[in-house]
Amino acid sequence: MSYNVLNCPECGAPVKNYRNPVPTVDIIIEIQGGIVLIERRNPPFGWALPGGFVDYGETLEHAAIREAREETRLDISHLSLLGCYSEPCRDSRMHTISTVFVAEGSGTPQAADDASNLAVFPIEAVPGELCFDHAAILGDYLKRKQQTAHPVKNAVPVQ
Repeated sequence: MSYNVLNCPECGAPVKNYRNPVPTVDIIIEIQGGIVLIERRNPPFGWALPGGFVDYGETLEHAAIREAREETRLDISHLSLLGCYSEPCRDSRMHTISTVFVAEGSGTPQAADDASNLAVFPIEAVPGELCFDHAAILGDYLKRKQQTAHPVKNAVPVQ
């Protein structure tokens, strides 16, 4: 267990300050034959999937919908889970655990909030350098798309 011991400012008693991973969401937004990437306004700078921190009392799904709206001005629907990413060094600022969703976007994409720029990229033209572990996430996304595009033929039903 990872914690620091602090002293209570009122009584001086030792208090454990636990360090826990921070929950985040990232969203692969499919729109206009491509996916939406934002250029981050804050460090670490560069291209990234839209996303952010989950607020206290908020579901992961609601956080994804909120973050997509805040950063891209898009409404999203058909939210599906791609996976969870928890490598402790995935974010240089702190240990985060990201729940990644795939969704369909509607509206006119526009950079807002933490995004200084926004673009819709065909998946084969995504910039080579992405923030965090977003290149690996997009690799998993591509694998899933290939699997669903090529279902197993002549599969024998299980009885």
